[in-house]
Amino acid sequence: MEHYRGNFHNKAMWTPILTSLASIAVSAHGLSDKRHGAHPVRDAVYAAAGLVGIIGTGFHIYNVTKKVGGFNWQNLFYSAPLGAPAAMSLSGLMGFLAERVRENRPGIRPRVFNLPAGRVVAAATSLSMLGTSVEAGLLHFRGAFHNPAMLLPVTMPPVAAGLLAKAAVGRAEARRIPSKAWLMATAVMGVAGVALHAYGVSRGMGGWRNWRQNAFAGPPLPAPPAFTGLALAGLAALALLKDHARD
Repeated sequence: MEHYRGNFHNKAMWTPILTSLASIAVSAHGLSDKRHGAHPVRDAVYAAAGLVGIIGTGFHIYNVTKKVGGFNWQNLFYSAPLGAPAAMSLSGLMGFLAERVRENRPGIRPRVFNLPAGRVVAAATSLSMLGTSVEAGLLHFRGAFHNPAMLLPVTMPPVAAGLLAKAAVGRAEARRIPSKAWLMATAVMGVAGVALHAYGVSRGMGGWRNWRQNAFAGPPLPAPPAFTGLALAGLAALALLKDHARD
C-alpha cells in the first residue's frame, strides 16, 4: 500500500512485494514439510528477504536525507518509514533461524552456529522486539499518544524484550510462566492493534467509505501484527529452552 501511494515511481519498489510473496509461499511450504532439514530454496528466499530489507533501509534513509532539512522530526515522521524494510529483514532472519533449527537431527539438542538454538532465537527476538518498538514509538509520538492505548506498543514489547534477553542468558530449565504470559499478552496486543488502527482509519473524513484515502493516510493496518509474530518467535524460543534444559 505504501509503495502504491508512492506510485511505484522507482521500479525497485516492486522488489519487497515480490520478495514478501515468495517468503509467504516458502513459509507455507516449510509449515507443511514434515521432513527435517533445511531447504535450499527456502534458505535462498529468506536470505533475499534479509538483503532486500537492508537495501530498502538504505533507500528509505536516502529518501529522508534528500528532503529539505534532512534528518529532522518532520522528515522522519512523513518520509519513507525506516522501520518498514527492516521488518522484512527480521522476517528473513526468523525464517533463516527456523531453517537452522530444522537442520538438527531429531532427538538431539538443537544448535544454531554451534550455540543452543533456544538462546540464539531468544536473543535475536529480543533485539528485534526492541527495534520494532522504536519504530512504533516514533509513529505514535507523531500521533502525540492521543489514545492511552498507543502507549502499549512502546511499553509491553520492551518488557518482553527484557524477559527474552534474560532467558537467553539465564537457566534453561526455568519455567518462565510470567514470561510466557507476557509474550502471549504481547501477541494479543498485536492483533488488537489492527482493530485500533482500523478504528483510526474510520475516524478519517468519510471513514471506511473513503478508504482509498484514509487507509493510506491513517495508521498502517499491517504494522501491529509484527509484535504478534515476534512474540510467537519468543514463545518458540522459550519452548526450545524448556525442551532442552541442559542448554
